[in-house]
Amino acid sequence: MAERHPVSIRLYKALAAGLTPLFHLLFHLRCRSGKEVRQRKGERFGRPGMPRPPGRLVWIHAASVGETTSVLPLIEALTGTGATVLLTTVTVTSAELAERRLPDGAIHQFIPYDAPGPVARFLDHWSPDLAMVVESEIWPCLFDEMRGRPAPFLLVNGRLSDKSRANWSRLPSVAAYVFRCLDMVLAQSAADARRFEALGCRNVAMPGNLKFDAAEPPVNTTDLTSLKAAIGDRPVWLAALTHPGEDEIVLSAFRQLRKELPDLVLFLAPRHPSRADDIMALATAEGMTVSCRSLREEIGPETQIYLGDTLGEMGLFYRLAPVAFLGGSFTDVGGHNPVEAALTGSALVTGPKVANARAVYKDFWNNGAAVRVSEPADLAERVLDLLKHPEKAQTQAAAARDLVDAGRGALEKTLDLLQPYLKDTEREPVAETVHEQSA
Repeated sequence: MAERHPVSIRLYKALAAGLTPLFHLLFHLRCRSGKEVRQRKGERFGRPGMPRPPGRLVWIHAASVGETTSVLPLIEALTGTGATVLLTTVTVTSAELAERRLPDGAIHQFIPYDAPGPVARFLDHWSPDLAMVVESEIWPCLFDEMRGRPAPFLLVNGRLSDKSRANWSRLPSVAAYVFRCLDMVLAQSAADARRFEALGCRNVAMPGNLKFDAAEPPVNTTDLTSLKAAIGDRPVWLAALTHPGEDEIVLSAFRQLRKELPDLVLFLAPRHPSRADDIMALATAEGMTVSCRSLREEIGPETQIYLGDTLGEMGLFYRLAPVAFLGGSFTDVGGHNPVEAALTGSALVTGPKVANARAVYKDFWNNGAAVRVSEPADLAERVLDLLKHPEKAQTQAAAARDLVDAGRGALEKTLDLLQPYLKDTEREPVAETVHEQSA
């Protein structure tokens, strides 16, 4: 007998179905702020942007840029087996990253809204042979729909904070139902594995964190050489992946730093380049001279801030800055993956709010591989210490690289654990269903 849906799940699905017509308005509003791609609206409602390729298809869902970056090596390995990999994401920036970096044999679509109609249309069309969601992408309609499908359903590079576990624990019947939809969970850490097990996951393994297996971020060597020449002997500080509220903190610290280092250049690379105009307004209101990367403006003697408002160039910015503040850590965003910076030799400074990767950051902080700044007012002092003592920054950056190298191996272990689900069975092309073609 099939397990009965908890009342909360039935209510969620009914509400999502009833609100589906309003998602058209939501999509329109998000388009106006650059958070959707108008031409790809159908994908958000489960209507595919292309036919399903014949043969085996592995579907991987990653929310945004960080999760996408972490699974790129896994996608490359899976396409190497002859399977097609369908990557779905939520954000426009992750779609742009996918366009640049997905290997041959992989395709990208936007994930549909979590409502019964869009999710069913999506799955009817793509009919994956194996489905995986990344880190903490837990959506009730999607999970419930996968429960009734033949494809194995896994959570890879799984992450679950204490706060999330506590929240799920308040609804034990819902948690048990949702997490039993998964055939297997591959957790980032032993602590994550214990939390998943406590919520009823039936098959949990701990291969490690795929983010440690990331390749060094790419860089255009011509641009690197050109910018180094433009900077000359001036000191450089990078504020990377900042969010609203952090730009003001960075600019305040920059004013303080210039009292000691008047020639200092600040590279400011916001997490969302669409905020460039807002940041430009903040800086110019304080009388600071800004050159804009997206406009291909040069760094001249008068340039104080170089605004990195482009995508896919963090490898360039990290390599130009001996010291980097990694954003998302003074806000409730929860921090960003520090591995990219560690792989490029930039000494890391962070705020305290890093719940998205707390175990990684704790290792970095405890092993002298990153500096933790508890209060925004102290940011300038900690950055100045590293800028004025380059040997200290180099030692810290080397410690970070050593930690990343020691943490590698999760990709190989993950692939080993996936082998039972990657049987080499060929399929005929899936015909379009009446359900998929309907509105």
